[in-house]
Amino acid sequence: MGLLVLGGLIHVGFGFLLGFSVDEAHYALYATKLDFSYFDHPPLVGWIQWPLVALQAPIGVLRLIPEALWLLSSLLAWQLARDPALPVLLRMPKGVSSNAGVGPATGDQVEPAQQRELAGLWAVGLILISPVLHVLAVGLLPDTLLMALTLGLMKLTLHVCQNNTIKQIRLQHWLLLGLLLGLAGLSKYTAIFSALAVTLVLLWHFGLAALKCLGLWLAMAVAMVIVTPVVYWNFTHNWISFVYQIHHGSGGDWQFKRFLLFFLIQLGAYGPLLVGASAMALWLGVRQRQAKGLAMMLFFFIPFVVTAYLAGGGGLPHWTAPAWLAASPFAARLIAQDWANGRRRFIKLLVVVQALVCSLAFTLLFFGGLPGVTAQDKWGKQNPFADLWGWDQAGSVARDLAVKLDVAGISISNWTLASRMAWYAQPLAIYVLDDRFDQFDIWFGQIPRNSDTIFVNWSQMKFDLPLKSGQFKSCDFIETLPIARAGREISTFDFYHCKSWGGRP
Repeated sequence: MGLLVLGGLIHVGFGFLLGFSVDEAHYALYATKLDFSYFDHPPLVGWIQWPLVALQAPIGVLRLIPEALWLLSSLLAWQLARDPALPVLLRMPKGVSSNAGVGPATGDQVEPAQQRELAGLWAVGLILISPVLHVLAVGLLPDTLLMALTLGLMKLTLHVCQNNTIKQIRLQHWLLLGLLLGLAGLSKYTAIFSALAVTLVLLWHFGLAALKCLGLWLAMAVAMVIVTPVVYWNFTHNWISFVYQIHHGSGGDWQFKRFLLFFLIQLGAYGPLLVGASAMALWLGVRQRQAKGLAMMLFFFIPFVVTAYLAGGGGLPHWTAPAWLAASPFAARLIAQDWANGRRRFIKLLVVVQALVCSLAFTLLFFGGLPGVTAQDKWGKQNPFADLWGWDQAGSVARDLAVKLDVAGISISNWTLASRMAWYAQPLAIYVLDDRFDQFDIWFGQIPRNSDTIFVNWSQMKFDLPLKSGQFKSCDFIETLPIARAGREISTFDFYHCKSWGGRP
């Protein structure tokens, strides 16, 4: 409990301190423009924020949602790691047969209850020292939702598989399964991997009889009804979301070096203790032919393998977060056994290293990068932490200038810069001047020909002024807004009055 309180306090503190990130602002805009679905993701990430957004809650209050989901995910991982029904994928002491300690009814290896309690603590600890999981705990992304739902599906699947026959599963459990699958489908399209894992585990445990069970089909029907808004929206928008996700997931040309880099990034993003212990648990499951354990590890294996392959074309570290949460109970069991058997030195070393990495990240977030480094320095221009500071001020200035000069809206050169400006400069239209069709085109349309806008340029991602043939006829500089943090300038925003748009992206 102390670990959860510590993590919660850290998240709440940074939740009220930091401005919105790119994705956070984008998904918060979902809540201001409710729809059945959206260009890049299903709608739940916006729907769940709508009540607070409608009440004009501050950002720190909005972030209580991902913080609560992180807490729920941690509790579910803690429960799964302590659950006696969770298959044991552990090292056996030297000289002991892998069949020793096999229970006559289940065929599972037997663990001391005290060791399972320790595994629960390690499951929470692994989450607490994984850097990327803190990002998802402060910023609400679809993956934040999917983490909790994946663990909920794991827990429910493990529970129903304690029945000897599929006919013993209660109706409420089938309905709950359908609900969780449906909510996962409303969270992210990769929820299909969790649905596949559930199906395969049920088939492994109950055989083909699972396909003849009306309860399973009822669960699938419930899930399909819940995700109907996504299907309907795509049907009315030429299936653009599905097409986008296929191209977005595959990225660019597949490269083996990207594939290898993916694994190095995973080590840094989630920590070598979670990654290493999960890999060891999987290997031991194969070595011991622990079919039940391997079946449950499909919740980790399927999404991770698919994401790893797609990473050859490009990918983001947080895409694997639900998979690592699914692996955490197994990793925690293995670490708890090693700890109980006295193999502690290496574990302590990795815990210290990962805790230091997290502490360093928190420090850089607080100071907006390396203390003493300014926007004019070489490293300041590449400072990723400057991204979380100053957008609220820039949005306010841009809105005031647009009203003062009576222009059509605000223009930005690239879609990655548009979400914060759209959030902080509400209710003005935000026009993205590139030729990429995205959610902003659906929300705001194309910038009207011959119209004027306030053009905003940010020092950390600076573009040439849009003055080529067919673009604006002129752009007059208005002012610069310096953004300071910890007594130094970390970025600047430049504002221009651009006139007479010609219609060329």
